[in-house]
Amino acid sequence: MPPKTMAPNTLPPSDTDAAHRAGRLEWDVARLEAKALEIRRDIITLLSKSQTGHSGGPLSSADFGTALFFHELNIDPRNPRWPERDFWHFSIGHISPLIYSLMAERGYFPLRDLLKFRAFDGHPQGHPSAHDTPGIEVSAGSLGQGLSVCCGVAMAARIDRHPRRIYCVMGDGEQQEGQIWEAAMFAGHFKLDNLCAFIDYNKQIDGDVEDIMGVAPLADKWRAFEWHVLECDGHDIPDILRALREARERRGAPTVILAHTVMGRGVSYMADDYRWHGKPPKPDQAEVALKELGTSYAEWSERLMKG
Repeated sequence: MPPKTMAPNTLPPSDTDAAHRAGRLEWDVARLEAKALEIRRDIITLLSKSQTGHSGGPLSSADFGTALFFHELNIDPRNPRWPERDFWHFSIGHISPLIYSLMAERGYFPLRDLLKFRAFDGHPQGHPSAHDTPGIEVSAGSLGQGLSVCCGVAMAARIDRHPRRIYCVMGDGEQQEGQIWEAAMFAGHFKLDNLCAFIDYNKQIDGDVEDIMGVAPLADKWRAFEWHVLECDGHDIPDILRALREARERRGAPTVILAHTVMGRGVSYMADDYRWHGKPPKPDQAEVALKELGTSYAEWSERLMKG
């Protein structure tokens, strides 16, 4: 029997181990693209196993999420409460398959835990819980609240003269929440330049966001609240890194990055289809998806069980 083969851009074990170290990893584009592929495989595999959870948003956010965790964030996965850490929070807690995959691949907990997603004997809840999963700073689930949390942390860091940066990930449908704009006003007024927000601008929720309750022109609205606004292709790693670099260098205003993405990116039958917002693939559908991603359920679940 011939040996199993992995896709050419799968990371070697040495890079997998290196992902667990403390500090900013500052990985290059090739390694980030390879890791984003592995993240997508994790997402499909854990959803297939659990048969519950969201598919579309985790896949659309996978590329900028990978850049955040494996290039930008100053964190120590083995010591989640490290005093020098940056603060990160996903206000869109329902994309937890991505959140848990990023955390496991970065070294917060074993990869095998991903196969206990939404299981009674596992810690990865449907929405992230700070009481259950090491490394989750604040529980999430109720949309619209995360930016307020991050504003508070950013202001506290300024008062403490702490150099940490604060990152908040939001959804475009979440921009329909009033609390977002109260927090935006606060951050703009106090010029919290240690705060960077990402918006997963996939224009889907249970249909086109503009049909449900339009949020455009989104960039103009954030500028009106005194934020520095950047836009990027949310699936182009060099463009994402360019936006993160500009955000880090900006002084005198918080930054929001509008990441233009495609719901379900990476899986042909899910791409740009709002019906995949809140459901997992059935086992046969997952096999099709994983084949497109260069692996199989048996192969990738074996990798997770060994991790």
